[in-house]
Amino acid sequence: MSPKVPLLLGVLFLGPHVCSWNFEDISKTMDYFSICVEFAVFHFNQHQPDEYAYKLLWVGRSQRKKFTWIYLMDLKLGRTICKKHDEDIDNCPLQEGPEKKTANCTFIVDVRPWYTQFNLLNSTCEQK
Repeated sequence: MSPKVPLLLGVLFLGPHVCSWNFEDISKTMDYFSICVEFAVFHFNQHQPDEYAYKLLWVGRSQRKKFTWIYLMDLKLGRTICKKHDEDIDNCPLQEGPEKKTANCTFIVDVRPWYTQFNLLNSTCEQK
């Protein structure tokens, strides 16, 4: 048997595991993940036709694509009584009654930390 055969079999067997590009769970407190969450909420507010700002209620899934700076997050956002260009939205109360709205969103954000650049690759939101 050629010495290359075991090497080829090793690559075929280990290749999918070593070179996998799947997302994997990470801590919600990781530096770049936390900044990506802020970026995603800011982007949501900037591109939302609603005049009121939404703020983060909770973070569901927190993942990072292996060997990259691409983050995947599920966020629940709540509509506040503040306008989207007001300051300190995080401390703004949520709307109550018939004005109350929430949005469940999934964002994929690519970070270039050496440039302090964030790019939204994908976002989907369902408002309730």
